[in-house]
Amino acid sequence: MNLANGLIDQLEIALASPELSKRAELLRQVADLFVLGSGKFSDVQIDLFDGVMSTLLKNIECTARATFGGRLSRLPDAPLRTIRLLAFDDAPEVAAPVLEHSPRLDEVTLAENARTKSQDHLLAIAGRSQLTEPVTDVLVERGNSDVAVRTAGNGGARFSVQGMSRLTGRARDHGALAICIWARPDIPRASLLKLFVHASEMVRRKLEAADPRQAALIRSAIAESSDELHTMARAGSSEHARALAEVRSLHSGGQLDEAHVLDFIGERSFDKTAVALSLMSDLPIGAIERALVRSEPEQILILAKAIGLSWDTTKAILTFQPGSPHEAKERLEQCFASFLRLKPNTAKAALQFYRLRERAGQGPAH
Repeated sequence: MNLANGLIDQLEIALASPELSKRAELLRQVADLFVLGSGKFSDVQIDLFDGVMSTLLKNIECTARATFGGRLSRLPDAPLRTIRLLAFDDAPEVAAPVLEHSPRLDEVTLAENARTKSQDHLLAIAGRSQLTEPVTDVLVERGNSDVAVRTAGNGGARFSVQGMSRLTGRARDHGALAICIWARPDIPRASLLKLFVHASEMVRRKLEAADPRQAALIRSAIAESSDELHTMARAGSSEHARALAEVRSLHSGGQLDEAHVLDFIGERSFDKTAVALSLMSDLPIGAIERALVRSEPEQILILAKAIGLSWDTTKAILTFQPGSPHEAKERLEQCFASFLRLKPNTAKAALQFYRLRERAGQGPAH
């Protein structure tokens, strides 16, 4: 085959020469040849190019590697071994174009790269047109603020429940990240509510610190604004509308019970769980949603004890939102001790106080 013989002859000449510039020049010529014929080569020919390119890439200057990588980065038939070498190059300027654009990198390779390479490498991956959950999980866990913001702002990124929960947690004190998450159409409403709650608390603390004399007025104004946002989020959610109809039907028929709550949690349905607890406790839906997304467990413990839920169901509610296993274990041990100490009459009295407080604030009903 003329193509093979010609490439091999030139490769032998370049490798025999002590001048690295000859390698770089041959690599440029090989790249010209491959780009020109891209889409027309057989697998055997692509494998030949792969061997030549991956050999020439060794010991040439960074600028030449970066230029070469940029030319191959968008080709759908670029040689796999060569693309991997470029993607895992320690120099971000070499790796970035390939990591961001190459269709030859699968999710396993991208996740491996994100676990092992620099933040600049992660930033490039975060800009890909499509990102699967295994990749975004690593980006959210390992990435710095810039990586997190770019990942959250990527419309082609998909997040696991764990990944979205971690991303939401990172957004508590990061305005730019919170805005990116709020703008996503696929954000679960539970994560959206968690952002609302934490943002409201952060704003409240800052305003109260600036003017402690207005603390009561500040709390009232922020609570009112937060309730309006929650109501808007529910009104725009078809999932909430379906959950409301289903759970209300069970409740009106006298069938809504603890077993159904466990079923809703098993379905990972935030809306059904919230509506069920709202109806069973006679508390406004907004109060239940805030309790479910807050990190403090006291309200959930009181609510569960007051309406007669078992510890198993209470534990399922508390672990509804994912967290680290170590934190979850410690937290559950403390919650279990508090749940055992809490008397039903005390819990019912506290629940009645919650009802009066919510009604005084004219919070939205179920």
